[in-house]
Amino acid sequence: MRALQAIFFDFDGVLLDTEPVHWACWAEVLAPLGIALPWDYYRDCCIGIDDRDMLRTLAAQANPPRDWDEMWALYPAKKRLFQQRMATPPFEAGLVRMLPELRRTHRLAVVSSSSASEIEPLLLAGGIREHFDTIVGGEDVTRHKPAPEPYLLAAERLGVTRALVLEDSAAGIASGRAAGFEVLVVRHPAQVAGQLAELFGGDAELLGRDAERFGGDLVDT
Repeated sequence: MRALQAIFFDFDGVLLDTEPVHWACWAEVLAPLGIALPWDYYRDCCIGIDDRDMLRTLAAQANPPRDWDEMWALYPAKKRLFQQRMATPPFEAGLVRMLPELRRTHRLAVVSSSSASEIEPLLLAGGIREHFDTIVGGEDVTRHKPAPEPYLLAAERLGVTRALVLEDSAAGIASGRAAGFEVLVVRHPAQVAGQLAELFGGDAELLGRDAERFGGDLVDT
């Protein structure tokens, strides 16, 4: 197997532990409409999918059913809340140190169901935006995760065919696999640097020359 050309990072739950904040912001802005969004439901059914798909489902399940466009109109308010609460994004120090080494030999991208307009300010605030060649957000595709389109678009933008995908959600794992890429399952952002170091023998430069390390299935089932 030839060496990898790129590493694609999901954002929420991989680069940053944002899902509880996303949930709290959506729960707050939906509450005045009488729409409840329990954490258990969000955790089990909404992580990794596009917000619009989440809202369509919530609108259909409401009693009586609601107009999902009315709920989507609250997105700017949700976005403002999220940016306020994530003004100082707590990126893991180990990952921050590793990114420049990864970037020396590989193209890097963020591929997320969240909007790029939410992601980019956090990368800039954390001082790591420069390490990523592109950001694919939910607004950039018509078929969201678990469809392969987000990862295929990232590969097209960067002109690569061999990539490692880092994902934490079932939808994201399915998306990366459907795109034809190896997938490394992430349980928490605090584990990412350690997982990469273990996978590549503790030396980020090995990513460019030790292709044999990528044999087999990287998905932790």
